[in-house]
Amino acid sequence: MKNVKGIEVSIALAESVRLCRFEAISAYPITPQTHIVEHLSELVADGDLEAEFITIESEHSAISSCIGASAAGARTFTSTSSQGLALMHEILFIASALRLPIVMAVVNRALSAPLSIWNDHGDVMAERDTGWIQLFCENGQEAVDFMIIATRFAEDRRVLLPVMVCLDGFILSHVVEPVVFPAQEPVDAFLPSYEPLYTLHPDRPLTMGAFGMPEIYAEARYAQENALIDSREVIKEVMRDFGNKFGREYRIVECYNCEKADTVFVAMGSMNENIMTAVDELKSQGKEAGLVKLRLFRPFPSDELVEALTGKKRIIVIDRAMPAGAMNGPVFSEISSLANIRGIDAVLSNYLVGIGGRDVKPEEFIDIYREALAQTSSFVKDAKTNYRMVGVRE
Repeated sequence: MKNVKGIEVSIALAESVRLCRFEAISAYPITPQTHIVEHLSELVADGDLEAEFITIESEHSAISSCIGASAAGARTFTSTSSQGLALMHEILFIASALRLPIVMAVVNRALSAPLSIWNDHGDVMAERDTGWIQLFCENGQEAVDFMIIATRFAEDRRVLLPVMVCLDGFILSHVVEPVVFPAQEPVDAFLPSYEPLYTLHPDRPLTMGAFGMPEIYAEARYAQENALIDSREVIKEVMRDFGNKFGREYRIVECYNCEKADTVFVAMGSMNENIMTAVDELKSQGKEAGLVKLRLFRPFPSDELVEALTGKKRIIVIDRAMPAGAMNGPVFSEISSLANIRGIDAVLSNYLVGIGGRDVKPEEFIDIYREALAQTSSFVKDAKTNYRMVGVRE
């Protein structure tokens, strides 16, 4: 019988961390990720998780202590949001360059100012080029499963890179959903004990992150970049294996109702569920629209997107982050570049939604679809920007 619980998604994710048997946890409380680290502290204090819970004074210290713990050979977890993730910024590059398989839950929250505790993807988009793998969750089941999947492929000797498991703050993190929890024994079989390639130990002196002269720096970063790009195939392999073991198979790019649709949305995170509702409503009206779910953002799944988007007439890219002076949102910039390089002949449009936690209802995605049908060019000439803001008062 399946172990199904109605549970807050943050608590469910913390329970998944317990199932993964993490050995070192270091995180600073910040809304809306606080429930994750609070629950983990209780699990450790009650003896339900045999781990070292490291108490620190900031997110900068949290990720720094995670680097030390991971370098010493411990399976290591942290979590954060928004300004906390920003405070980690300089250290994130070190974690990926040292090839440390730290797993971090990022509960996405808008960046200040003005102060907001609500959701958008501005925090994680600001860190997209730090060399971390980035997965995006649609619902609570994915949050639980992606934690197990991410830990497995992060520690794979072919990868050895840190991972951000991203879930939308409040919209997802604080809702109560039915979640299927795997039993401990099959998780242990799927995720064996971490065996580090190298470890820091006083009896075995080792230099990590040494000074890189110009003669070696470029080669070191190039090797790291290739490892990140090549991790895509390992991620896909682990997702397939998870599906075989637990009956829930995931793909880094997944299509919904795309077979007959020549107009498709591309989006990430919890808003995919509202887009699917819009797609179903359009179908009931005799109109075909599809959704291409982007679960993996770094490394960017170019080949899988080309397969999903080739032959489509219109591609509607949904961003949940401000472009910060760019012509388009960050996801659209990737998609439009891919379309140009790989010869995808479609009209592209870019919509910014849900900034600072503003609701985006299925009806608004239907309006976006109808507006996109009238668009004849991917780019607006003589305009300050090329995106459209949804639901913003001017």
